[in-house]
Amino acid sequence: MSQELEWYDSIWLNRYFDARDILSKVAPSRLPDFEAAMAVFRTDPSFEVKSVRGFLDARELRDIRETIAAIPREKLELHEVKAFGRLVVHRWPPFVEMQARIVDFVSELAGERVEPCYNFLSLYSWRGVCEPHLDTPSAKWTFDLCIDQSAVWPISFSPIIPWPEDREALVEDWRAIKDGRSDYAFQSLELEPGDALLFSGANQWHMRDPIPAMGRRSFCDLLFFHYIPEGTAELAQPRNWARLFDVPELDTITGIEQQT
Repeated sequence: MSQELEWYDSIWLNRYFDARDILSKVAPSRLPDFEAAMAVFRTDPSFEVKSVRGFLDARELRDIRETIAAIPREKLELHEVKAFGRLVVHRWPPFVEMQARIVDFVSELAGERVEPCYNFLSLYSWRGVCEPHLDTPSAKWTFDLCIDQSAVWPISFSPIIPWPEDREALVEDWRAIKDGRSDYAFQSLELEPGDALLFSGANQWHMRDPIPAMGRRSFCDLLFFHYIPEGTAELAQPRNWARLFDVPELDTITGIEQQT
């Protein structure tokens, strides 16, 4: 039995590999079409993380911080406190509007037309950490904005990896990074408040060490705007694959109906 991918945000890739297994058995003639369609979520190996210094000016930072301070406590999601040491808020309306406004800018940085997928505010506490992972390919691009922090907190990126060919090889890749035996030349970048990065989280491993220790005063507030290639919203959701590829058996994948 194939190994399951275990890191945060690996659900989509598990469904992708399950879909390939099913197609190879029940509709092998459709497998090349499926793989060709998914190629849109790959990233050119020559892509390098784009750093945007001073993307937000002092007034914009102040306005966003005031928006964050006004979010009702009951809207703060608690499900990632243990794993990441953070509170999150998905799709807060002012941030949805902001994400839509910068589509053209992000498209230029990415080198392809993109559209918004989803976004969330991430409020890291003194427990903050981000273990090595790949993002779901249904959010191929991430525009990462630093809003406020107690100290600079570097984020590290691998080069663009060949994505994805083999489930077991990908598991081994992840374990090697976690164990510190990977051959990847990771690049570490820093953000100051107002700075931003564009990276392809679905195609490059990324991680953060535990947040710099300042007792319980340690924190980092980040906005993550996720984008997909323009016109791929249906393809990005595994629940649509049975219909898009006319293979009903794809609906038998566990959890296929959930949005990723």
